[in-house]
Amino acid sequence: MTTSAAVPASAPAPTAAPAPAEAAQDASPRADGRRRLDWRLRFAFLSLVWGFSFLFIKVGTEGYAPFQVTFGRLLFGTLVVAVFLVVKRERLPRSPRTWAHLSVAALLLNAAPFSLFAYSELTIPSTLAGICNATSPLWGMALSLVALSEDRPTRRRVAGLGLGFLGVLTVLGAWQGFSGLDARGTGMALLASLCYPIGWIYVRRTLAGSGHSNLALTGAQLFVATVELAVVTPLFTTLPRHFPVVPLLAVVALGAVGTGLAFLVQYDIVSEVGPTTAQMVTYFTPVIATAAGVAVLGESLAWTTPIGAVIILAGAALTQSKPRGAR
Repeated sequence: MTTSAAVPASAPAPTAAPAPAEAAQDASPRADGRRRLDWRLRFAFLSLVWGFSFLFIKVGTEGYAPFQVTFGRLLFGTLVVAVFLVVKRERLPRSPRTWAHLSVAALLLNAAPFSLFAYSELTIPSTLAGICNATSPLWGMALSLVALSEDRPTRRRVAGLGLGFLGVLTVLGAWQGFSGLDARGTGMALLASLCYPIGWIYVRRTLAGSGHSNLALTGAQLFVATVELAVVTPLFTTLPRHFPVVPLLAVVALGAVGTGLAFLVQYDIVSEVGPTTAQMVTYFTPVIATAAGVAVLGESLAWTTPIGAVIILAGAALTQSKPRGAR
């Protein structure tokens, strides 16, 4: 999702979030029917790409260490966005203070959650990781009630928060004592989804109104995240002796398509129809992630998983809703 400053190029990103306040309302639909069809096709493409990102992570970790998968993802994603920045002649920030804030944003919105998802999928299915990612709006709602004074609680939003976490317990099979569940991997995936709203709150407090475009700030953020992983990866991994082709292609696709290109498509959709419509991609991503994991990777699916996912998405939708007069 986008914020007033930066956009997660991801995502499993992830959630598609609020953009600048002045752009917070949906853009008016284009009169041209072809254009409306175009953004819907791009929306469908974005849903597919982010849904399949969890499959790419799973395949990538079969040949490379999680930090290597994340570094490759950020590297190829940054290269794609860099080309677009050059074409658009966007200038990167120059202020050291802005770069300091971007380094924190890069950690919270890219380096940390991407790495946590990669590590989580060593022990949990990609379907479960995709569903855990859908809890990000729930975490965001809970945090915004405390950290953002403009987000006042309503009965509907509080009910959505409770419903969403009931869905989490359903997915995890809480009444069965979480039997057969890898607690560490699941915890990492949930922590990754928590990183996103923490990052958004930080960005809104530090980078909103900085005078730079979302595109320039996000390009800089991705670059910083890549540097962070370039420093961390050699400390925990060794250079691979072999480069398995299929996992390598998965990492390239995850970075170039699932991160770089996906960001550009989301940026375009937000510009055309507004962030409120664009963020609805959040509710399609776990569905596609689950279908891809089952159909392509042959992952098993207990009945609690789809039922819990539906409850989570319903709760997330309620937390994002507002009274009619406030829309």
